[in-house]
Amino acid sequence: MSYAHWEIVPTRWKDNDVYGHVNNVVHYSLMDTVINKWLIERGGLDIHEGGVIGLCVESHCNYHASVSYPEKVSVGLRVGHLGRSSVRYEIGLHREDGSELVAEGHFVHVFVDRETRRPVEIPGKLREALRTLMVS
Repeated sequence: MSYAHWEIVPTRWKDNDVYGHVNNVVHYSLMDTVINKWLIERGGLDIHEGGVIGLCVESHCNYHASVSYPEKVSVGLRVGHLGRSSVRYEIGLHREDGSELVAEGHFVHVFVDRETRRPVEIPGKLREALRTLMVS
């Protein structure tokens, strides 16, 4: 699978569980972190003062292999669907060298008015940035 954006994310000592590998909840955290970092840095999303925020309404993850601290994970990000007020991100977690798919999943954000929490159209600058994550 191809992705429009890649980021290397380190695991932390506390990410390992009693079985000696990164716990499944950490995979979701890695996905969420890469998505939101991208939205802030590339999409211009103002998470503190902006009138529009993204709420996660759906998430899913399939696990294929385990990783353990101190491994780093190479996270691929793309947009699978861009709607009027929602976006579906598709994420692949790979070993740092890209040799193996560790997990893959998706997140769906609905963009809403910060005050009313009602869906709003994805703002122009953010929409244009999200388009750059679409892969044929």
